[in-house]
Amino acid sequence: MGDPSVSSVMDKQKQEKVKLVVWDLDNTIWEGVLLEDENVVLREGIIDVIQTLDERGVLQSIASKNDHQTAMEKLEEFGIHEYFLYPQIHWNSKSSSIQSIITSINIGANTVAFVDDQMFELEEVQFEHAEVRCIDAAQYLDIPDMEMMNPRFITEDSRLRRLMYKSDEIRNKAEEEFTGPKDDFLASLGMTFTISPLKGDDLQRAEELTVRTHQLNTTGYTYSYEDLEQLSQSPNHKILITGLEDKYGAYGKIGLALLELEEEYWTVKLLLMSCRVMSRGVGTILMNYILEQAKEAGVKIRAEFKMTDRNRMMYLTYKFGGFKEIHQEEDLVIFEHDMSYIQKIPSYVELNIINN
Repeated sequence: MGDPSVSSVMDKQKQEKVKLVVWDLDNTIWEGVLLEDENVVLREGIIDVIQTLDERGVLQSIASKNDHQTAMEKLEEFGIHEYFLYPQIHWNSKSSSIQSIITSINIGANTVAFVDDQMFELEEVQFEHAEVRCIDAAQYLDIPDMEMMNPRFITEDSRLRRLMYKSDEIRNKAEEEFTGPKDDFLASLGMTFTISPLKGDDLQRAEELTVRTHQLNTTGYTYSYEDLEQLSQSPNHKILITGLEDKYGAYGKIGLALLELEEEYWTVKLLLMSCRVMSRGVGTILMNYILEQAKEAGVKIRAEFKMTDRNRMMYLTYKFGGFKEIHQEEDLVIFEHDMSYIQKIPSYVELNIINN
């Protein structure tokens, strides 16, 4: 029961694109060693490289063996400190720094590139993180032209991605410091969750979501812009795209659902959410909205789940959501919901439904 429209080309692209570039500092971002010479200068053209990646939505961070305060002051002096998320500047190994960044951003190691001028550091990272793409700093001017650094589309969400992750840093810190129940924290965010049909400019973002989202993805199916455009116009399919915002700002378009509509059943072919909203409960809200829509239409809901190495959480989401397994063939599971109980939308979220 796999989807024949899934593109093998898109699967290949999914494996190759880089979401995060981690930079060394000495003799990589700047010429020289900061501890030996406080008057280091930026490498020629490095700002253009950093800005180009940023405009494409490629996140950036730092893994450097340096004095943290001195290095951050130098980055501020150069006016580039805002480009880097969760910078790791200390004397621990580069591999541990990269692991810390991966954990903070919640991103797959296979979507990370590391740039350093020291072969020892590149090999140490490669040994500990075999999936990370390691790049010799001598190639830094070539980085924007590398295929793995070029997403097919640059969407509005791409351009704002770094700022949205900066907002996440503030949210995450607020959550760490909050001492009450989780629901009270979620209520304090003032979240508005929007569900709308897929159309227009959102097609590019929808393709990007299927390519970039791995953990909170029920099947791992990827769809091209052309696939999604065709399906969005099909009377036998429904595609929903979702957005989220709270008092800290917008998360952007963060979720997608593709349904195949048949007379007796609607089948959820794909349900995904950005890992940035993992703890917000909005994936469950989207699923329950779909259940309500199916109930009103007088049909039952089935859902495909295809196990990958990273999406077990979505398997549990279906199980805890009242779905029962009715069929399994190799790594493909078919769930069905009997519609006897559908959870209500939690009071801490305002639901905004756009029908056209």
